[in-house]
Amino acid sequence: MKVALIGNPNCGKTTLFNFLTGSTAHVGNWPGVTVEKREGVYKGLKGRCGEKIEIVDLPGIYSLSPYTPEEVISRNFMIDEHPDLVINIVDATNLERNLYLTTQVLEADVPVMVALNMMDAVEKSGDTIDVKVLERELGVPVMPISALKGTGVDKMMERAVEECKPRKGVSVVNDALKAEVAATLDFYESAEVSSPLFHAIKLLENDEIELERNGAKELLKKIAGDNDLEAAVVDERYKYIVSRLAVAKKKAKRDDLSKSDKIDKALTHRVWAIPIFLVILFAIFHVTFSEDFLYIGAWASLGGGLPTLADLGLSEGMGTFVGIFYDGAVFSPGVILFNIFDTLFSTIMDAIGGAISTEWLSGLIADGVLGGLFAVLGFLPQILMLFLWFSILEDTGYMARVAFVLDRIFRRFGLSGRSFMPMIMGFGCGVPAMINTRTLADENERTATIRVIPFFSCGAKLPILTAIAGGICEYFGVGNADLITYGMYLLGVVSAVVCVLLMRNTTMKGAIPPFIMELPTYHRPQFKSLMLHLWDKTKHFVKKAFTIIFASTVIIWLFSHLNWSWRYLPDEQMNDSILASLGKLIQPIFTPLGFGSQLNSFGWVFAVAALTGLIAKENVVATFGTLGACLIAMGANVGGVTGDVLLADEEGILSSIAMITATGITIPALISFIAFNMLTIPCFAACATAKGELKKGTFKWTLLFWVAASYIISAAVYTIGTWWWTLFIWLLAVAVAVTLIELNNKGKIKFNRRKKQAEAA
Repeated sequence: MKVALIGNPNCGKTTLFNFLTGSTAHVGNWPGVTVEKREGVYKGLKGRCGEKIEIVDLPGIYSLSPYTPEEVISRNFMIDEHPDLVINIVDATNLERNLYLTTQVLEADVPVMVALNMMDAVEKSGDTIDVKVLERELGVPVMPISALKGTGVDKMMERAVEECKPRKGVSVVNDALKAEVAATLDFYESAEVSSPLFHAIKLLENDEIELERNGAKELLKKIAGDNDLEAAVVDERYKYIVSRLAVAKKKAKRDDLSKSDKIDKALTHRVWAIPIFLVILFAIFHVTFSEDFLYIGAWASLGGGLPTLADLGLSEGMGTFVGIFYDGAVFSPGVILFNIFDTLFSTIMDAIGGAISTEWLSGLIADGVLGGLFAVLGFLPQILMLFLWFSILEDTGYMARVAFVLDRIFRRFGLSGRSFMPMIMGFGCGVPAMINTRTLADENERTATIRVIPFFSCGAKLPILTAIAGGICEYFGVGNADLITYGMYLLGVVSAVVCVLLMRNTTMKGAIPPFIMELPTYHRPQFKSLMLHLWDKTKHFVKKAFTIIFASTVIIWLFSHLNWSWRYLPDEQMNDSILASLGKLIQPIFTPLGFGSQLNSFGWVFAVAALTGLIAKENVVATFGTLGACLIAMGANVGGVTGDVLLADEEGILSSIAMITATGITIPALISFIAFNMLTIPCFAACATAKGELKKGTFKWTLLFWVAASYIISAAVYTIGTWWWTLFIWLLAVAVAVTLIELNNKGKIKFNRRKKQAEAA
């Protein structure tokens, strides 16, 4: 039994789909089209004959006219795939506008049920909707539900099983345009087309797909004459909705502003909206990454915060336990979770490594395989916490407001506010973010957006940021780890804006499409929906860790412990390995970025780490974990602590400290290294997605763009950080580039104007 869900964007359709299918949902693409396809199996009752009920989540649309790929897919599925039932989800808080799509769905020869979603919000506002009136007027079952809370959903599905009966389409425009509808209906019935009434009404609306049918244009011209039948059909739909359907909703007397409107006065304020958003972002990073999350007042007033673990003189076991939560200050929840995972993984790694007596096998298993994997998996809690916060912001309706606010700014750079949603999704993962650009109408805007999405650092880049930021703070005794992390995220955002400005004013000029977006009412996020979202992220991350990263860490360890004669080398001889020679070969390329030839004989490790990051960004820290152990064995001194104890403490941060000590790299060079890995070619999965989403012949230039942008920006970071006066040279270079672009644009405008004048003459 196949049930299709159809409705407007932000009507709660995806929330309902997640509630119905749970963990059975899977995502792919519609055949031949790069639009997301979501399917799952209803986890409740069975169908009419005991068969499973398959749920298909159709793309969110406002109309069944073929203006976008999403509308074509929804239309074709409903008409050609013959689902057993179409459930039209209607936002009960915006009844009139949502029912416009309903009037179109009813014209198809398919069983239909209307689900009045968000009824809890309607009741809370004091409004009432007479479901029986709607059911009588529409002629199909109408069920009140709340997809967010799950109320009424099971009853809806019970009735859905009962209502899966053959049904003929009906139209609300039939009475007003009786002769026109009869003529077009006869045309389709004689051709034995399925759902003839649906196609007949669409032809009256000048539907592009219907006009391609033989004889359709001639028939429409004959019927219409000088009349605008398309406008007449639209007018009749709204007349019917206002006069016959909207009366079912009775609004309670209330203040002029709803609760959402009052909140929006602050969160969408022309001046304060952007600062509020930046503060919220900083709060998220602080809760996730800060090691100075909380000082207790009485101790903080003494100057110096809480006593450190050394001051407390705890036993080794108690010190390890208490150290998970604080060391002079209480850690943030994200850091506490990281410490728990890190302690667990370090214990496992030490136990396995100690149980294997053979040196090379112990190194391969403990330092190579487990060291690399645990270095990545240790960051899983913080990555998921970041995903959780962004999911909460999206589910509450706040992210839609941010897109609205940023539209004013984005338009100055040649983008609509709609571009912000894919960009902000890039903080989670670049793959779904790039897929989400399908909603952008302009091809140049879409290409520019895809190119800058990797600049919004995804969860896979988080270990790079936290490991090196922590290394800078610990080794050099400067800065704050979460402030450095936050600053690097902002660098990515600023870089994206600058690059978009350059592209949209040079090679990718184009009209800025209008931005139309529904702002949903604020509501509490659904716990179950959030957990399902996090579970999907966890599966994706762990799967990648145990495939791509597993293979990479094994290869890295082998290449760092074998020479060109394929002879095994212990850790202290890694400088003579295959990996070292390859790293030294490419090391000079990164000299302008600060981690090239200016480093000492071990400097090649940063070049290798950057290279392995092209496979998967998690590989950078995995490489740190593998090479850091070798560097310590070769004599790198990190505060006089032995390598075994060091690596058993905090995998990512202390491995980066080992590399800093061994190579002599500077703070500007480390910041440059972070910037390069943030901005350069993303992981293979994101590259494959970009290639599939971009038009043919564009991907190679996109790769070149990623390399050039990351190289130039990282070079600027390093040179300005090392020699402050080079800032003026970079500003001069930017000014020259902007001037040349402006002159080029003016030249093109003059050329086109003269060309038009010549053609006119």
